[in-house]
Amino acid sequence: MEPTVSRQTDPDRFEVTADGQVAGFTQFVDVEGQRIFFHTEIGEEFGGQGLAGIVVAQALAATREDGLRVVPVCPFVKKYVQKHHDFDDIVDRVTPDALAAIPGR
Repeated sequence: MEPTVSRQTDPDRFEVTADGQVAGFTQFVDVEGQRIFFHTEIGEEFGGQGLAGIVVAQALAATREDGLRVVPVCPFVKKYVQKHHDFDDIVDRVTPDALAAIPGR
């Protein structure tokens, strides 16, 4: 079965599902035209399958479709956008204001 990605709320995140189970997610907060990605996680039993790249790629594409800009606080998202230049036009640098907007910080 092909992995699927869906947007969830409460908390805001994109989830990747594999074999009928939630395998992981990338979590974000939307603030003033920016989508701040601050945490990506894949379950240990789903590691090594490329699922983090799948969920992040689709989350970034959805962010573009939503007319928002990307702030890559999460280390995985940061590495992803550094390697995949097709998102360069919508990536903003991390600022103190972006960090302050992350829930629980």
